[in-house]
Amino acid sequence: MTTTPVSTSIDELCINTVRALAMDAVQKAESGHPGAPMALAPLAYLLYTRHLKHNPADPAWPDRDRFVLSNGHASMLLYASLHLSGYPLSLDEIRNFRQWGSLTPGHPEHGLTPGIETTTGPLGQGLANAVGMAAAEAHLAAVFNRDGHRVIDHHTWFICGDGDLMEGVSHEAASFAGHFGLGKLIGFYDDNRITIDGSTDLTYSDDAARRFEAYGWHVRRVPDVNDLDALDAAIAAARAEPARPSLLIVRSVIGYGSPNRAGTAKAHGEPLGTEEVARSKERLGWTVAEPFTVPEDVLAHWRRGNEALAFANDAWRRSLIAYAKAYPAEAKELGRRLQGDLPGGWQQALPVFTRENGSVATRAASGTVLNALAARIPELVGGSADLSGSNLTIIKDSPVFSAANPAGRNVHFGVREHGMGGILNGMALHGGVIPYGGTFLVFADYMRPAIRLAALMHQRVIYVFTHDSIGLGEDGPTHQPVEHLTALRAIPNVTVIRPADANEVAEAWRAALLHRGGPVALVLTRQKVPFIEREG
Repeated sequence: MTTTPVSTSIDELCINTVRALAMDAVQKAESGHPGAPMALAPLAYLLYTRHLKHNPADPAWPDRDRFVLSNGHASMLLYASLHLSGYPLSLDEIRNFRQWGSLTPGHPEHGLTPGIETTTGPLGQGLANAVGMAAAEAHLAAVFNRDGHRVIDHHTWFICGDGDLMEGVSHEAASFAGHFGLGKLIGFYDDNRITIDGSTDLTYSDDAARRFEAYGWHVRRVPDVNDLDALDAAIAAARAEPARPSLLIVRSVIGYGSPNRAGTAKAHGEPLGTEEVARSKERLGWTVAEPFTVPEDVLAHWRRGNEALAFANDAWRRSLIAYAKAYPAEAKELGRRLQGDLPGGWQQALPVFTRENGSVATRAASGTVLNALAARIPELVGGSADLSGSNLTIIKDSPVFSAANPAGRNVHFGVREHGMGGILNGMALHGGVIPYGGTFLVFADYMRPAIRLAALMHQRVIYVFTHDSIGLGEDGPTHQPVEHLTALRAIPNVTVIRPADANEVAEAWRAALLHRGGPVALVLTRQKVPFIEREG
């Protein structure tokens, strides 16, 4: 497929700089994915220069917009945008793309590179994380905002591709987002109709628009990603939909600008080759021969709005001061939660079980402990994958999280274990809440990719896995976990605790809340266990 040469306007020059950097970095690394960054450069340019509320000088601004690249293999799109926007990511790091020790690994890694909100690569996970971030924003806004004081007020954005939408986790998470009316979630589906094996016609004929409309999303199409005005109009329409998440289906050409590879699977996951890079740059009107060149006027244009972004950040901090004067207790509580600190005296709420009340199933003890702690730790927010009565994850006398009441703390995730895992990660990454989720231990298998990512990202997520053995009852081998403890313990950085009695459950919850370096799995019985006498 051939492509039409683009103009030499400043917008096009800024966009083509992203394309050139993507081609150069992948070529130098001799591996990577140039096609999607070349296709989506106009969208990234538009988002970072006109729409995202962010501040390159303060990547951790609590009220920033969150942006997730779910198709993480397109990482050069993100790295080029961050560098050009002024984040602390140097051009040398772009040159070291996919090299050991660089800040530009093959797939984005949270906690390594400034401006990266989550680790993506396993397709579909980023979409689910974005849903969790939007849910956390909705919850915190409902809890803390007051008339005239919108201290939590930001959007969550994501880009996904065909592969993300093929993965089952995307169905679970998108269904959740539509049901709960997460209107400040805006996604872009890169409809390039290409997979690694070839055309999507080989395997994928879903009508994504009707699918997401059925979930309750607002859906619009943009026929050409290079049409900045059409993209702007679609984004404006999405922002005007406060009660529904939005999916903007954007048609693109993978490897845009490449004379011989554009629109083909050969543009997806390998370098274009030195000669094809040169031809592509010529086709795009890129006249600079030296690789990794960023024209000064391009850098200035990408960063022309940074002063206004910094001012918005400062304005938010001034609004926080005004909020603190009007609502001092709420402001102090918000600050504590955003810092991730636990409230003073919370450990005094831990129950102590006796011989009289301690001979219970450890899941029952967990329900008691959770409710005792929830009264002291209001940021505990979570629920179960349709097993709350079995996992005992309900916080009593607390409302249910819903579209009408996002301040609720009891989240009904539905029969969506994998989606729940990804959403929990997004909630933890957003901050301000400590998310937990429950299901039967045997169904931890459904969550495994999300658990592994929580571990990689060192996220504070608590799993309540009940019915931990053949003692679960009469459901038979399909529900009897045998290999699951070993499988969970094999994941680096996952803390697995299987308490022996009720008091050990209390200690397990204490350990889970104190541990800020990774997820904790509490593995609990259905059957009663005897109280253990302890001395001293």
